[in-house]
Amino acid sequence: TRSRMMLALTTQAAAFSAATKQISLSATKPIAASTVVAMDKSALVKTAEDLNPLVGYWDPLSLADREFWGQTNEATIGFLRHAEMKHGRVAMAGFVGYIVHENGIHWPWPLAADFDYASVEGLSAPAVWDAIPEAAKWQIIGFIGLAEAWSESSNVLKADSAAHYMRGGKAGYFPSFKLVPHPVPLNLFDPFGFTKKLTAEEKARKLNIEVNNGRLAMLGLMSFLSAAKIPGSVPLLDGVVKPYAGEVMAPFEANFHTFLIAS
Repeated sequence: TRSRMMLALTTQAAAFSAATKQISLSATKPIAASTVVAMDKSALVKTAEDLNPLVGYWDPLSLADREFWGQTNEATIGFLRHAEMKHGRVAMAGFVGYIVHENGIHWPWPLAADFDYASVEGLSAPAVWDAIPEAAKWQIIGFIGLAEAWSESSNVLKADSAAHYMRGGKAGYFPSFKLVPHPVPLNLFDPFGFTKKLTAEEKARKLNIEVNNGRLAMLGLMSFLSAAKIPGSVPLLDGVVKPYAGEVMAPFEANFHTFLIAS
């Protein structure tokens, strides 16, 4: 297996993280002492400068000036900010996962009854995904879908005294599992409660760190995929990332089908 996985990248500045201001709620059921967190363009610019002073605020498509789906500008900023955090978190998991699978690291138990880890020995990380059983892919996609539906539920958010990120709620927030009928020992976010005793300033600083790490992970993951598919496209990764002959933009092409299409 390979133990060397290096990446030299610069930070990007798609600035969709904002500081906050307080606004009143007129809802019949107040949330968090009748206040929610709203986001505006000026706060977005300030936080962008805090995230990356060298680049500052950079929004070439003027997305933060728009009103998506007929919503307010603040709702649009909330959506953009939440989307960036979510993509950053997925990219961080994907970046680590790429390194793990590229080096042949796997669970100590069988992935499926008819699956042998020897069949993926020496393959690149994307090729490992292509080779895993279809049932395993459905489990992964199903869990992601359930987590997405859970985090978007207004009832689940209200149980945590929270609001939707497009309705003044905290961008990037993932609710607890307190409403799950079956007892769940740990939450998805901060399962061990490390952030409970942090001050608001400490949480804000750590959130900025997370956003920057997510941006770097997005660039890093795409660099891995580019180097695997197009040798030489990322000079620093030559000889480090294994080549991949499949379709990186069609991750469900191999050994995967819907219930409507025969495999």
